[in-house]
Formats: sequence, structure tokens, C-alpha cells
Amino acid sequence: MVKKIIPILPVANTFDDGSLLLIEPKNKIYVRAVTGWFAAWRWVLVWATQLVFYGLPWLPWNERQAVLFDLGTQRFYLFGLALYPQDLIYLAVLLMLAALLLFFVTAVAGRVWCGFACPQTVYTEMFLWVERHLEGSHHARKRLDASGWTVEKIARKGGKQAVWLLLSLWTGFTFVGYFTPIQTLWDAALTLSWGPWESFWIGFYGLATYVNAGYLREQMCKHACPYGRFQGAMMDRDTLIIGYDEARGEARGSRGRNAEPKALGLGDCIDCRLCVQVCPTGIDIRDGLQSNCIGCAACIDVCDSVMEQMQYPQGLIRYTTQNGLAQGWDKPTLLKRVLRKRVLVYAALLLAAVLAFVASVGLRSPFRFDVVRDRGVLARVVNDGAVENVYRLHVMNATEEVQRYRVAVLGPAGLALIGPVELSLDPVEAKTVPLGLQLPYATASALAGQTLVIQLEMTRIEPEDALVRVLEKTTFHVPL
Repeated sequence: MVKKIIPILPVANTFDDGSLLLIEPKNKIYVRAVTGWFAAWRWVLVWATQLVFYGLPWLPWNERQAVLFDLGTQRFYLFGLALYPQDLIYLAVLLMLAALLLFFVTAVAGRVWCGFACPQTVYTEMFLWVERHLEGSHHARKRLDASGWTVEKIARKGGKQAVWLLLSLWTGFTFVGYFTPIQTLWDAALTLSWGPWESFWIGFYGLATYVNAGYLREQMCKHACPYGRFQGAMMDRDTLIIGYDEARGEARGSRGRNAEPKALGLGDCIDCRLCVQVCPTGIDIRDGLQSNCIGCAACIDVCDSVMEQMQYPQGLIRYTTQNGLAQGWDKPTLLKRVLRKRVLVYAALLLAAVLAFVASVGLRSPFRFDVVRDRGVLARVVNDGAVENVYRLHVMNATEEVQRYRVAVLGPAGLALIGPVELSLDPVEAKTVPLGLQLPYATASALAGQTLVIQLEMTRIEPEDALVRVLEKTTFHVPL
């Protein structure tokens, strides 16, 4: 039965049951659900990434959460690593390594990151799951959008929006929980006592999640994301892509399941267009490599299922390379060309950079100190004609245990330390200590007018099982 609906937009579509849709939101993509090997792996990565994202703030570590960027105290914790703002170079290097890894993976396997682990893909998949369970299949969602407002439609749409909003707010809450201790944030939520900073960022990040995953979806991938624009510079004809085997598939055409394609002058593609219906960006992979293909492999899963039903070999749409499609290479040849010399060199360099980073973090000193001269008092003569220079000693405990240090000076004979010889710092505490150095009159007279290069030595004496000695250069001025 044809539905009599007055058309508002000149867009028409026919459902499988023969009903006619005359009103359809312009340019909206109704993604068809798909099952298969790649779809299963995409859900594995959805679970893995979200267990890490939502779970890390709640993971206890040394009586705190495992990952915390505490802006209030200017301390950053990554499991057993405690960082100061001066250590942000480690975070910067970590981000650069992540970017280099992404570029390397792109050179090998194209936009596999986009299709399986990108936050836009992950949250869109989660939002689509909610949409399918509350509004039905892609056909049912079309009908629902085209129908008038009824109690059922309000319930379905309202339920979807409520779940989306809750998921978005929880995502924003978790994001802020990486910067404000999440248990403190949760306690404040129970009493509605969030501060303006927390409230703004929970709302902002929640709104971004809601809009991007609920409405923009493929528009972010097609127009806003810069990665899709410059990926071509990192790919060549031996990069793995999702490709349609045109030589095998053409000419397209429908046929009976028991028909012989060659007798009909047809290829293996039955032109069912399911590959277009499952594509989250709405492209036709049969048109060739396109920048809007995010490499999600949904078209592979659905095409393989059709080939299985038609009793044709699978792989009409598959992971391959441009050279592989053109030359008809088998899998061993394809893999050999993918793991080409350039890729192996990139992998070796990336591995060396990662090992160097890990080694630098492992060899990081458990404490650090630096010496700053007191510019207000460059040098002065004190008792018995001795010369004194005044300094400020900045000490930072980079561990989560109490540490004690001994301070000594290395320089001309008789140079003495005036001030604390031993210091004690609480976990991740930073302290500034005034310090004086005195040179006896006899030595100062012989060195009058000189600026001496000296060293301050700091030795960790507690814990006793790990003595560490650090030297810092400074100068001592002897006036005329």
C-alpha cells in the first residue's frame, strides 16, 4: 500500500515492503546495520577504547587516581610517573610519537585508524547503536522521520535524545575527571556544587560529543577533519586500501541465484547497493579510491555476505592496494609489497624513537634542583672580611615518597655552606630554600675581582637503598 503523503522535498525512496517514502530529510544518511569480521573488530575497539577512557580515572594508584593532570597543584600523574610543568616535554614527545605512529600506520594501511579507533567513529557507532535499538532499522528510521508526530514517535525520539544526552554528559564528566580528581568531582555532582570551571568543560565537551556523534557524524569526516585531506601525501600505490575489484565485478547487474554470470555477460557484482547503504559516509566504493572513505570495511563485510549467498568467491571488495588491483597480485605478493623497504625503515626509526623515549623516562632523576643567584645581593663582606654570595635553591621531589637530601659545595678551599645542610621534602613537593656561601678573607683577597665557577652537590640520603647524586653549576663573585 502506498502512503499518501504530501511531498515537501522532492526526494523519494521505496521501501522493501513496497511502501513509498515521499518525505525524507535532505542529505541525511541512514546507515544500514552490518555484521561480519570487521564489524566485530570495530566493536572490540569500541569496548577497548571506552574501557580505557571511562575506567582510567577510577583506577587507584598510590592513593590517587592512576592518570591525573592536576592543574590546581600543577602536578601530572601517569601511573607511577609524577611530572611537573617543567616535564611537559615528555607529554609533548609522547604526542609527537603518537602522531608519527599514526602517519606510519597510514603509510601501511591507509585510514584504518579512522575506521576503527578514531573517537568520531567510536562515538558515532555508540550513538547509532542507541538509535537502532530505540528507532529500529534504517528503513524504520526513515519511516519514523517521515511520519507525523505521534505518542510513539515522541517516545522513541525522546528516549533516544535522553540516552544521547546522558552518554554525552558522562563523557564530559569523565573528560574533566582527568583534570580534577574524579572522586571529588563525583562528590560535588551529588550535591550539585561543581565550580564554574568544571561546569563549563563538562557542558562543552558533552555538547561536542552530542553534536558530533549525534548529528554531524560523516560531515566531520568529510569536511572538518584535516586528516582526510592530507592522508594522500602519506599513501602510495602499495598502501593497503579498501578496493573494489572492477575486473571481476563488472559489468554489474541483477540475476537469479542459480544464473551463470558469464552467460549473461555480467561480472560478480549484482548491483545490490548494500555497500552504499552500510557506508557511514554514503560513498560508493565501486567508484574507486576516495578521500571520504574512512576505511571502516563495512562494505567488505556486507559484500562478503552477498557473495556467500550467491555462492561466489568472497573478496570482491577487500583490503588490497592499487598496484594489487591493477596487477592481480595474490596475498603473499601483496604483503611483500606492503612491507617494503621504506616501511621497514620507518618502523625501525619509530621503534628507536620509542625506545629512546622510554629510556629517558626510566633514567629520569628522582629529584631535581637548580640554583638561582639572589640578584638583590650579588656579593657582600661579612664577619672577619669573609665574602658571601646569596642564592635560592629550588628543589623538586619527583617521586611519591618522602626524600631527604644532603647539600654540599665544591669549589676553592675554605668555601663554606651557610644554610641548611640537609633538606626533607614530602611526596611531589617543591621547595625554595635561601642559601649562602662564604669564602674566608685570606682566600677572597687572593681571588679579588674574579667570578669563580663552582658546583653545588645534592645527594639523596633517604631512601637509603637508592643514593642519587646531582651536580649543578653556578658562580661565586669575589668583589675587589
